Amino acid sequence: MNLQNKLAIVTGGGRGIGRGITERLLAAGARILIAQRQALDVELSSRENVFFIQSDLMEKDAPYQIAATAAELGGADILVNNAGFMFEQHIEDMDEANWDRMMIVNMRAPVFLAKAVLEQMRAKGAASIINIGSIEGIGANPYHAAYCGSKAGVHGFTRALAVDLGKDGIRCNTIAPGWINSDLSNDYINAQDNPQQARQDLHAMHPIGRTGEPSDIGNMVAFLASAEAGFVTGQTFVVDGGRTAKLPLPF
Repeated sequence: MNLQNKLAIVTGGGRGIGRGITERLLAAGARILIAQRQALDVELSSRENVFFIQSDLMEKDAPYQIAATAAELGGADILVNNAGFMFEQHIEDMDEANWDRMMIVNMRAPVFLAKAVLEQMRAKGAASIINIGSIEGIGANPYHAAYCGSKAGVHGFTRALAVDLGKDGIRCNTIAPGWINSDLSNDYINAQDNPQQARQDLHAMHPIGRTGEPSDIGNMVAFLASAEAGFVTGQTFVVDGGRTAKLPLPF
């Protein structure tokens, strides 16, 4: 995929799935504006074509500050709404503050960041918004009511934006990752009573016999951002190694 000199905004692009997205888009020739709360590590911050804005997506002004920085860099061709978070909590223990925090970061921020860069993308004539949803926007793990609700919402507003923005030359798609290896997911496995067995059982849930890497999501982002996906919009692409396609058996 050739994304030479395209400007891509990647929220949370400095670590985890976001880092995999950033690396793949850089390899395709894009310039990357990373927006996140944490400072970039030295290696990434020293890279050519990497720009940074410190941003807290809980803040109402954050999308407009990110958009203003993108405008200074020539305007956004690609928006990757990757940043998000998850907590486990039964609904009987949940309060409105926790629910609102989830919806602000996982849903409100992506919607209003798309709004904030809309004029820039219209001016480009061929732009792409890629939202990172989840297989939990389709199925559910225990105690994930807020997270599942937010990601199902991401899938829904992706379709709506695709319908509304197609006439402006802006495509909008979602990627729904499955289990992607990261420091957090590795810590979760290592906290189990038998980490080796837990990892073996987890791999067995995937027809291809492994869990995902951030680069697996980065590859799909690069495709959806490219001209090769020019007839693709309003879709949710599950990237989960076949996990949700496999019916569970008790043996």
